[in-house]
Amino acid sequence: MIKLVGVEKTLGGQPVLRGVDLDIPAGKLTTIIGGSGGGKSVLLKHVIGLMQPDRGEVWVDGIEISRLKGRALNDVRKKFAMLFQGAALFDSLTVFENVAFPLREKLRLAETEVARRVEEKLEQVGLSGMGHKFPAELSGGMKKRVGLARALVMEPEIILFDEPTTGLDPLMANTIHDLIVGMHRTFGFTAVMVSHEIPEIFLISDWVAMLKDGKIAAMAPSADFQKTTDPAIREFISVGSMASLKS
Repeated sequence: MIKLVGVEKTLGGQPVLRGVDLDIPAGKLTTIIGGSGGGKSVLLKHVIGLMQPDRGEVWVDGIEISRLKGRALNDVRKKFAMLFQGAALFDSLTVFENVAFPLREKLRLAETEVARRVEEKLEQVGLSGMGHKFPAELSGGMKKRVGLARALVMEPEIILFDEPTTGLDPLMANTIHDLIVGMHRTFGFTAVMVSHEIPEIFLISDWVAMLKDGKIAAMAPSADFQKTTDPAIREFISVGSMASLKS
């Protein structure tokens, strides 16, 4: 469903993506790992069309989007939703209004249908009856759940997850991972996740890719990825696993 071909991007005079080639399979949960500041979030922004590559192509469902603008780009973006690191909720809106926001912005629905869809998604993420609360009244994990409900409410074909467990303790991080996996199995969307949660991501991902030195150093099914003989990748996995145990 998603294909990047030779994608290059330089920011502030510093090469970030140096020729990324990546095929993301439809209907699977693919996780991209790599060092901090290595360009993982920049890669996600290219996938959804928030950034344009200096060179290369970005294909989504058979359409090359890297030079699209206006309505043509917006039509492709309708396939997407995104869960940001900090959930990116509107502080002045209630939980209900946050989840309803994309429905009201993009669709002309009766308020009864908006309410039905919002309450359904809140129930699915374990927040039934919480629609009246404001973001300031929520824990970090609850904010992530609201962000996920908002991502799901438009019933997208693709959901991008940018470090969805940042700032959460290990138990809550596992809860959010389990929720993402459950929603993925239920709705069958294509999921692309950027994460630093090693080794946990190997338990939830169908595919894992590693971004290293601005390129995809390896990509394989999760179980096979862990068997890599590449010393640099093995060291990254080992260090990440040790950090997880210490936390």
